[in-house]
Amino acid sequence: QVQLVESGGGLVQPGGSLRLSCAASGIIIRINAMAWYRQTPGKQRELVARISSGGTPVYADSVKGRFTISRDNAKNTVYLQMNSLKPEDTAVYYCNRFPSDNYWGQGTQVTVSS
Repeated sequence: QVQLVESGGGLVQPGGSLRLSCAASGIIIRINAMAWYRQTPGKQRELVARISSGGTPVYADSVKGRFTISRDNAKNTVYLQMNSLKPEDTAVYYCNRFPSDNYWGQGTQVTVSS
């Protein structure tokens, strides 16, 4: 019954911004630590950012200062605001609990390219 639907990805030029959304059902994000992960071909999923049930964010060094994770408990939705995007941010982005379980959504593709 757990469903995670990511959206908001797209093609953006370096330096641009995107906001990703993760609409969750079957889980209550208010009582779960949530996270954004990303994956490129040939790599394991990488933890990008996480947010505790209390709202404390933690970021990977590669995105610190550029990305912001947030949640809207009323909407049961997690967001990832991505600013100053770099080509190396190109990946499929997924949300999940932290630690992750096997209930992965379809992800949303982010491509940063000129």
